[in-house]
Amino acid sequence: MFLFICIIVFLVSFGLGVASKFVIKPSWSEDYSVEWSDALGTLKIDLPYGEGEANKFDLYLPKDHTKENYGLVVYLHAGGFTSGDKIGDREMLSWLCSKGYVACGINYTLRTETNNASVLTQSNEIKEAIPTVIEAAEQEGYHIDKLAMAGGSAGHALAMIYAYRDADESPVPVVFTFGAVGPSCFYKEDWDNYGLDQNTEQSDQAAADLFSAMLGERVMADEIKSGAYIEKMKPISAADWVTPNSAPTVVAYGTHDRIQPFKASLRLKAALEENGVDHKYFELPHSGHGLQNDSAIQKQWMEAIDEYLNQYMPVNE
Repeated sequence: MFLFICIIVFLVSFGLGVASKFVIKPSWSEDYSVEWSDALGTLKIDLPYGEGEANKFDLYLPKDHTKENYGLVVYLHAGGFTSGDKIGDREMLSWLCSKGYVACGINYTLRTETNNASVLTQSNEIKEAIPTVIEAAEQEGYHIDKLAMAGGSAGHALAMIYAYRDADESPVPVVFTFGAVGPSCFYKEDWDNYGLDQNTEQSDQAAADLFSAMLGERVMADEIKSGAYIEKMKPISAADWVTPNSAPTVVAYGTHDRIQPFKASLRLKAALEENGVDHKYFELPHSGHGLQNDSAIQKQWMEAIDEYLNQYMPVNE
């Protein structure tokens, strides 16, 4: 029963936790949130990229279609891998489009009680989608030469996986990645908020069951105990794919996050530092998963995102 409860608590709380994000929006957030209108450009909705029912994406095409090249910013939705939809990020995507980028929100197959969807299968769906997104933009007359991957919470985790794990196979260079509160790796000692760091038979079994659900493949308790699980979890542990060639990164995490493990973000920070990746890591000392209690730092995070977009994906080239 404990094992079942541990998994359910994680999936439900992670899914619901995003509901707290930016419920009360500070005045400065209006600078990074735009309501869509045809004055911004053209919006193509529910374009297919695969055979799954959820395999759809929305494409935001800027009004100015005269440039030789365009940067593409993909922003992946939150929802704990079990809920959410690309439409929830329309204001963010509209802001990106208003800056002159081709922007894209992508849906992916959500985990339910009746399917085998996992972080691994979802990350592979995103990998499958990117070439189709770029091709769709090209067909509309927007030549894509650079890519930024971004997202919130679960979407941030998937964005990092693509940016670090799959960048070498991307049709265009991944030049930037940003987001907030996405779990970056799966080490049991980091997941103390779910009691997986206790080094007991019960906690090892709980870790095995939770990590199995995330990976979509069976992880055994003895693998947790021996440490063999670390290599097994690598396909969905974004921090373990960071190299000196990884994309510049801007991230934000709340130190009081009880939904995703804050300690995992420190592992990501260390990987970025050790590999000399250009990055900005924002730690919000009074906030949880919603980042709602450190408005000044949250503003700095958004300003850094804007700064890095302008530096690595200039729209006037």
